[in-house]
Amino acid sequence: MTPPDLSVFETLESEVRSYCRGWPAVFDRAQGARLTDEDGHTYLDFFAGAGSLNYGHNNPVLKRALIDYIERDGLTHGLDMATTAKRAFLETFRHVVLRPRDLPYKVMFPGPTGTNAVESALKLARKVKGRESVVSFTNAFHGMSLGSLAVTGNAFKRAGAGIPLVHGTPMPFDNYFDGQVPDFLWFERLLEDQGSGLNHPAAVIVETVQGEGGINVARAEWLRALQDLCHRQDMLLIVDDIQMGCGRTGGFFSFEEAGITPDIVTLSKSISGYGLPMSLCLFKPELDVWEPGEHNGTFRGNNPAFVTAAAALDAYWADGQMEKQTLKRGEQVEQALLAVCGEHDSARFRGRGLVWGLEFDDPTRASAVCARAFELGMLLETSGPQSEVVKLLPPLTITPEELDEGLRTMARAVRETA
Repeated sequence: MTPPDLSVFETLESEVRSYCRGWPAVFDRAQGARLTDEDGHTYLDFFAGAGSLNYGHNNPVLKRALIDYIERDGLTHGLDMATTAKRAFLETFRHVVLRPRDLPYKVMFPGPTGTNAVESALKLARKVKGRESVVSFTNAFHGMSLGSLAVTGNAFKRAGAGIPLVHGTPMPFDNYFDGQVPDFLWFERLLEDQGSGLNHPAAVIVETVQGEGGINVARAEWLRALQDLCHRQDMLLIVDDIQMGCGRTGGFFSFEEAGITPDIVTLSKSISGYGLPMSLCLFKPELDVWEPGEHNGTFRGNNPAFVTAAAALDAYWADGQMEKQTLKRGEQVEQALLAVCGEHDSARFRGRGLVWGLEFDDPTRASAVCARAFELGMLLETSGPQSEVVKLLPPLTITPEELDEGLRTMARAVRETA
């Protein structure tokens, strides 16, 4: 087999590139849950654009809506102007997502990236409360810009900032002490102790499932207790649903299972449905204290993304079937992981819906499994502070047969790297 020509990437592209190092191929086409490289080799995708392709590659329903819009010369770049595409998305989002869940949120388009949504959430919380400090959690990941990095736990990513990251305080995530310490004991003690040195936070930001942090799943009761603590201590609750929202854990929002209503929610990745850049910051109406233009961005009016986002909501969320399908597929993954862990005493797993992590006692094992899976025609990625977890993130639209194929390939990769 002739090695792919990677010369221009290796000589011209920055050393900062990362995903391509684990997948030495030049990809050319993709459809559904499969990618094809320029030599015609196909790969089953259990990565889904880091969760930005929940409905698969080149989803035909979304592609048709996008092509029709482009062919009629629909507006592509719109800043924050009122457009027919934006109106259609907002009306669909209200009708399909917000009203059925009795969520009161205003919708902000902060810019096209997840980290921009987080930055806007942090800025808004500080503006509303008039306080600077924000609490985050161990192993959190919220983005790569400076405000987002300040509430991110990963030491490697934080070091890339090059300056001190301030006004963020980490607290233990659910089960950080293996159940040996009552929930929020340390956090609440610091808040109530006038000698603790903790500046009273404006907000707390949390992922219900920490994707980059190692697929750490917060219990519903822990999330409810966190919301209660925020209410009692006059702090806003921000849920970062950038990777775990848009149906990844079952419900459209990952916090639905816990029965909570965050003050602020960030969405990105799969909100456009097609991999087009788009993000949202949602917040309760009483928090909408922005001055016009106080947070803006040139590409917050990506109208093709509005078109595919509305089409995705209509196609997959109007009838309530997507959540049931995702939970059923999740059971299929869980059974396969139970079998893998039954064969390998050094392995354990965790997850919800269609996001799962497989961890080994040897932290180097996960990278070896992912490398072998690629050789077998499958994209798998690692997560966790030491890349010690194999992360399973297939498209929500994957068929049971494709899912079974991928799970068998993963199990083979585990066996062959033992």
